[in-house]
Amino acid sequence: MQVYGLGQCALDYIGRIEAYPPPDVKYEFSDMVIQGGGPVATALVALSRWGLSCAFAGVLGDDLFGSMIKGSLDAEGIDTSSLLVRKGFDSQFAFIAAEPGEGRRTIFWRRPTGPSPTPDEIDYNVIRQAKVVHTDGLFAEATLAACKAAKEVGVPVVVDAGSLREGMLELAGSSDYYLASETFANALVGENKPQEACERLAELGPRVVGVTLGPKGYLALVDGRIIERPAYQVEAIDTTGCGDVFHAGFTYGVVQGWDVEKSLDFGAWAAAMVSRRLGGRAGIPSLNALVKQGYTE
Repeated sequence: MQVYGLGQCALDYIGRIEAYPPPDVKYEFSDMVIQGGGPVATALVALSRWGLSCAFAGVLGDDLFGSMIKGSLDAEGIDTSSLLVRKGFDSQFAFIAAEPGEGRRTIFWRRPTGPSPTPDEIDYNVIRQAKVVHTDGLFAEATLAACKAAKEVGVPVVVDAGSLREGMLELAGSSDYYLASETFANALVGENKPQEACERLAELGPRVVGVTLGPKGYLALVDGRIIERPAYQVEAIDTTGCGDVFHAGFTYGVVQGWDVEKSLDFGAWAAAMVSRRLGGRAGIPSLNALVKQGYTE
């Protein structure tokens, strides 16, 4: 497998609303869609559609949602043999309210109720043969073990740092590319300080660090140099999955051997394309679209 992914997989119910309602009211939504979700799972869906072989490791329950999540990954050609099914537990689930006029969304989610993967349940043989390990750090102990194993044999590690949770800063020391959300950066150093967040994270060891800033674009620190770019301008319908696909685009560039700036730019473009459709996967640009855009041949 070219990309080994370890992290979240979910089932997303996404409904469209005109404006976020006040409490204690009934509010009608429209255009509801049901799609697979989760940062790593959605990133692997994008990478698989772009022609890379991917393996996913995570946790499901033995419920209906779990079978739907696994089915969505299998249908994309992703190897799910390392996906753990916990008997008697529930899978990760989210309901998302998208506000097209504002280009934003609100996510209500529940993490999987079953036990997290343990280091003993990780397939290190797949990791050692991969070209990239991609993770969101949700399962702290197992993720750190997987990333250390990758580093030992020179397999680069890409981290999608969405939330500043337990183990995330320790994970930075076992990663090569550490790309955090604005929410993560704000929790780390305070609001509106993405450069300070990058500098703080770079001290922990990653070669490249960055912060995604939604409609404001991104800022990255590469070899002591700041790269700051605005977002691609589109009419955003739903921003669900934009960060996931940004990281997928960057990971694709790592596998292809692109320079960091091209990888970041591709991630930003792919994320913008996703925002034009409802849900995190419907708007993933096709491989043909990548060729037309000049990112690959």
